[in-house]
Amino acid sequence: MGGDRAPEEIVKGAFRAAAKFPKDEIILVGDEPVLAKILKKLQPHLTKLRNISIKHASQVVGMDEPGVSALRQKADSSITRCVEMVASGEAEAIVSAGNTGAAVAASTMRLRRLKGVLRPCLAATIPTRFGSCLIADIGANLKCKPMHLFQYAVMATVFSKYILEVKEPRVGLLNIGTEHSKGNDLAKETHALLKRSNLNFVGNSEGLDILEGEFDIIVCDGFVGNVLIKFAEGLAESLMHVLRFEASSETRTKIGLKLLKPALKRMKNRMDYSEYGGVPLLGVEGICIICHGRSDSKAITSSIREALQFGKHQVNSHIVTEMEKCGVYEGTAVE
Repeated sequence: MGGDRAPEEIVKGAFRAAAKFPKDEIILVGDEPVLAKILKKLQPHLTKLRNISIKHASQVVGMDEPGVSALRQKADSSITRCVEMVASGEAEAIVSAGNTGAAVAASTMRLRRLKGVLRPCLAATIPTRFGSCLIADIGANLKCKPMHLFQYAVMATVFSKYILEVKEPRVGLLNIGTEHSKGNDLAKETHALLKRSNLNFVGNSEGLDILEGEFDIIVCDGFVGNVLIKFAEGLAESLMHVLRFEASSETRTKIGLKLLKPALKRMKNRMDYSEYGGVPLLGVEGICIICHGRSDSKAITSSIREALQFGKHQVNSHIVTEMEKCGVYEGTAVE
């Protein structure tokens, strides 16, 4: 029920995922009469998918509502019911395009943290010159300590290895300069932790280094990460709009635009958030994928695929193992 295009696009994306992954079960959580009506229209005339069902929830947390307070007032909201299903073992994963604050708050409060994890984080993928880069955190925690950032690097490394298929992810720490002495106390202390670890830490990253493809993972606090990811989204959209406008201003540039159409299509696909799926909340028991509020059916299908891969590759188990390898336990890192 959550998202700017809910519930039609959400149901459509879930329906496509159910058809694409027939061995997995998809449960639509929300207003049953509304969802059933949409689902009935999507069902093929001859074949009825048996791996998609509905669980009723009478309330919805609006996109503009304060997350935590809305959860308290709406005990039967669709996001609350989703989280409860994972907590009880009725489901293994949550996929939501609704209120991000509510989804993070409900998952953090109701689902247990993985062993050794102090704070879960949100990790989002952005395209770079030669591939992609995972940014952690992008808004789950606005005030962080060095150990929090260190743990984000550990969890992001595991996700990058098993989901993004990067063999040895290069970890960078977002800072105002590449020198280890640069930055505030948070940056300096985090740098020291990362340098002593067994992670593939390659040093500080300035903002301009991210899109150059020099790092596979960038670690930062949620305040900075949220600004960074939204700026990246806005920049990508602005570049495409400016390019189309300028290219259509003259006859010769219109011809050039037609010649460049295949390359521009590939470029657009690389920048399209729907290709990457949703943003994982790393560090909680269970699987929580949070989608863009503007998600269409394609993005929802991609996010469900991501949730299935997360479970298939046992990412949470690998996070716990990697925490132990890095000497992380109850907020302490040792060499």
